[in-house]
Amino acid sequence: MNMAAVAAGGFERHCHEKRRGRNAALSVAAIAIVVGLPLWWKTTETYRASLPYSQISELDTLRLQLTVELEVVFSKGSLTAEQQKTAQLQQSREVEHLLNSKTELRYKYETKYRTATVMEDDALRLESVEAADVSLSKLNESPSGSLVIYVIPETSALLPQGVSVYVGKHRTALLRTLQDKRAKLGDVLRGLQPDIQRVVETMSFSNGDIKAALSDRVPVRKLGKESLADSMRTFKSSPGYEITFSLLNPDPKSHDVHWDIEGAVESYIQPLLSKLSGVANFSVDSQILYYAILGVTPRYDSTVSSYTLNTESLPHVINPVEARLGSNAASSHPVLNFLLYVPDYPHSPLYIKDRGGDKVPTNAFHSPRWGGIMVYNVNETYTDPPRLPVHISIDMVRVMEVFLAQLRLLLGVQQPHAPADFLLQSPGNEGLTDWELDRLLWVRTVENIATATTTLTSLAQLLDEIGNIVINDNIASEVYSAVTSVQAAIAELEACNLGLAFQASKEATQSSEKAFFDPSLLHLLYFPDDQKFAIYIPLFLPMSVPILLSLLKIASEHRQRRKEPAKID
Repeated sequence: MNMAAVAAGGFERHCHEKRRGRNAALSVAAIAIVVGLPLWWKTTETYRASLPYSQISELDTLRLQLTVELEVVFSKGSLTAEQQKTAQLQQSREVEHLLNSKTELRYKYETKYRTATVMEDDALRLESVEAADVSLSKLNESPSGSLVIYVIPETSALLPQGVSVYVGKHRTALLRTLQDKRAKLGDVLRGLQPDIQRVVETMSFSNGDIKAALSDRVPVRKLGKESLADSMRTFKSSPGYEITFSLLNPDPKSHDVHWDIEGAVESYIQPLLSKLSGVANFSVDSQILYYAILGVTPRYDSTVSSYTLNTESLPHVINPVEARLGSNAASSHPVLNFLLYVPDYPHSPLYIKDRGGDKVPTNAFHSPRWGGIMVYNVNETYTDPPRLPVHISIDMVRVMEVFLAQLRLLLGVQQPHAPADFLLQSPGNEGLTDWELDRLLWVRTVENIATATTTLTSLAQLLDEIGNIVINDNIASEVYSAVTSVQAAIAELEACNLGLAFQASKEATQSSEKAFFDPSLLHLLYFPDDQKFAIYIPLFLPMSVPILLSLLKIASEHRQRRKEPAKID
């Protein structure tokens, strides 16, 4: 009995030990699976803030509507009394352009017709068309993006002979038309439509300009040659620009050169930059570089008794000079370089020739998205024999007229290709007319929207394909801001709020590029899943093998116990 009791007690203790070991193994496995694995998964997962993928996908298909508000004013004598009775009306016209499956343009022209007031008729009877333009602009201050077209009779002496349309400095134009007393008003308005459309394409935008602004989304073959050349010449839209004026004096022993660059910038450049202050921020600096030579040696042309640079050699002029410019490398803004080169004494005078072999009148050339260079000859100041050094005072009027024209081109203020019967008023000292500013804003707004949508689409595709890139909250914030700004810009364009549309598009571009080029996106870009396994397997394998073997043993014993009752039965 004692031996049986001892054996029974030993067997019971053995079963108890096995049960405790089995429970311990199950507890360790349960803790590892229920607690450890989720905790490890949570603490090692890649943080990815939520992004508006659906809204970005909608923006990938871009549908833009550009609304232009027009006011056509009939002056005294342009309509008969019968026609004036029904002159108070409004019309709306839409034109659609499908560029590709993901880009659609719609131009909407909201036109309001009315007769001129007494004060407007008085302004149209002034002696000069320039004075009339100033007076009309004060009477009718049009918002950005809108136009006012005054229709004057054929007998009016306000416009010169052979001129049908006068475009002033502001958002007004004068249109001379032949009066048909027998026609109904509807026929008169239909006859005016082609001329009104020409005015709109000159003062606001043309289809070629808008397509060139969408060059990132439209194939090059669909762009006009002139529009494509203008877009390739112009700097891309940026929140700021650095403008540098450099005087190159390769022969300071022979030439003592002085230039009043501060006064010239204040008189010629600053008015233009003030007009463009809402478009971008500008900083201007200047420098004088001594012993700076061109990258090519001019050739002597005996036919004109001077040295020349032909068109083929002009691209090679820039690179050696650019190394001496010392552009502001700390700035992320584009730099516009304007160089005034005074040829050394042995190579004077120096002239630039065009492709036809003729001298360029300005003796200057510009490089797309870089700047311009002007050669300033001083050979007329030499005496015979020359007394060196020659004291030279630069004629800044002649120089700045050239640089101002180049600056306008590089910033996107393109000279519209107006018909022959159009007379465009020069901006004068202001450097930029109101309608030229509007024309620039139309193009820049569309360009910014296209850039922002393309950037957002590329970013969303990148983050969706590579799942181990961290998406911080600040990136998500910038993406949401960019999407909201793009939607606001599109809505403001439809409402003809050009100024608000441009500001929203600029914010969209800045936010989308901040998100796309955020440095944190690169931290785990080259850390694929196979490297994760290589790191974590040595950590988890020593712990998981005993747990797995214990679970297998427990499962085997459980199957064995289930078979034993079957044998007994």
